[in-house]
Amino acid sequence: MHTMSLSEEFINAIVDLDEQKALELTRKRLESSEDPLKILDDLKRAAKIIGEKYEEGEFFVADLVMAGEIMKGISELIRPKLRELGKAREAIGKIVIGTVEGDIHDIGKNIVVTMAEATGFEVIDLGVDVPPQKFIEAIKQHSPDIVGMSGLLTLAIESMKRIVNAIKEAGLREKVKIIIGGGAVDQHACEHVGADAWANDAAIGIRIMLKWMEEKRKKW
Repeated sequence: MHTMSLSEEFINAIVDLDEQKALELTRKRLESSEDPLKILDDLKRAAKIIGEKYEEGEFFVADLVMAGEIMKGISELIRPKLRELGKAREAIGKIVIGTVEGDIHDIGKNIVVTMAEATGFEVIDLGVDVPPQKFIEAIKQHSPDIVGMSGLLTLAIESMKRIVNAIKEAGLREKVKIIIGGGAVDQHACEHVGADAWANDAAIGIRIMLKWMEEKRKKW
């Protein structure tokens, strides 16, 4: 009989949305001095399974919210350990992200934040209902490679456009790549807003951002 590895047990607990067990196993793995990056890899695998279940109609938005909360809890436990490692391992890039003004949905954004951190990005999360000025200040302060804007509502599109215009006016547009995401975005919205890319799936968004960082490294 196949006994489940701690890694499989951990992934199953997340996919089963068993928060208590998932957090318990995270602590157990950290206490046994396991490499936190390995835990993050498993977190990524779980996120992928959850995304697939959602696409196949097995999971609903409520399940995604729950999964996002669990992943956030796990990330918070791992983060201090990662910081110690991070001193030895450079972040692959820096992202400033927020849900735009007029919108307070943060499920999608939180999943992206968790997955981006899991992939090795440093993430500055501005929260929800973020006005243009706050994005500008964050870009000036943190010099990110990428700016991510999230929004679920149709009105978020106009808000994103205002933010991109403000970034242009501040003379910062050439310094960052802009990706938008959320329920209302598509290619048309992306062109209207003036963003570089769009994604309504966290995993696709991460892939785009990783590709940008690869291109940037080649230029260096």
